[in-house]
Amino acid sequence: MMDETVIADMRRWLERAVIGLNLCPFAKAVHTKGQVYYAVSQALDAEALRQDLVYELNNLLAHDPSARDTTILIAPRMLADFLDYNDFLAVADKLLRKMKLQGVLQIASFHPDFQFGGTEPDDITNYTNRAPYPCLHLLREASIDRAVAAFPEAEMIFERNMQTLEELGLAGWDALGVGKSPDEDPEK
Repeated sequence: MMDETVIADMRRWLERAVIGLNLCPFAKAVHTKGQVYYAVSQALDAEALRQDLVYELNNLLAHDPSARDTTILIAPRMLADFLDYNDFLAVADKLLRKMKLQGVLQIASFHPDFQFGGTEPDDITNYTNRAPYPCLHLLREASIDRAVAAFPEAEMIFERNMQTLEELGLAGWDALGVGKSPDEDPEK
C-alpha cells in the first residue's frame, strides 16, 4: 500500500471521526493549521518500528510547535493483532522513559481493533480509539496542558465520547467511511 493512500485514509478518519464527531476537541485547531505530521513506517518488525519511533520522537522535538505540533506514526505493515500492538505500547512507553521524554511527550494509542479492558470487541465505545491502521500519536505535553486549560471540563471528554458513539451506533460509524482503503495491488 502506498504511503499516500495510508495518509489519505488517516486524514479522512481524523476529519470525519475525530474532528467530525468532536471526539477530540483539540484536534481541529492543529489540523486546520497544518500542524499534524503523518509518518508512515515501513517496518516489518518491532525493532524497526522502535527505530522509526525514536526518529519521529526526535523529529517532532526538532520542529517548532507552530510548524509541527503533533505526529501520527502509522504502522500499516505490522501490529495488525491488537495484543501485539498492546505489547508494543509497553516498548514505546519504555522508550519514552529511556529518552527522558516523560513529561515532554506522550503517546496516544489507536488501532483498528482497539479494545478497552472490560469491554467486548464489538462494543461501540471501543471505536473512540479505532483508526484505519495501527498508529502511535505523539503529542507534546505542553500543547495538551494548554488545550486542557482552555477547554472547560476536559475530564468529561471521555464520557461524552462514549455517549456520542452509543448514539451513533455501528451503522452510523460505518456510514462515516473511515476504514482503510482496499489494497491497490491485492497480490502484495
